Amino acid sequence: MNMQQMLMQAQKMQRELQKALDALHEKDFTVSKGGAVTVVVKGSKKVSSISVDPDAFDADNKEMVEEMIALAINEAIDQISAEEAEINQRITGRSGGLF
Repeated sequence: MNMQQMLMQAQKMQRELQKALDALHEKDFTVSKGGAVTVVVKGSKKVSSISVDPDAFDADNKEMVEEMIALAINEAIDQISAEEAEINQRITGRSGGLF
């Protein structure tokens, strides 16, 4: 394979990777915890929404609800990271992307 072919292949791979990552960034990841908390995080790792069941709004449940929110957000981010690694592995053969 000559240098020009390698460069063209790398550019194609880069376009495919960017397209897949752009699609990932628009995807919603929804996680519920305990039926009381639901969070939606975009693939870009931006929180879109947090929903708390009104029955969970009890002073005695404050710490539990806060913990469920944190757990749900962290789980969504873990799902996003796993999908991002899978995309990188599938397209580039490396979990870290092209570089």
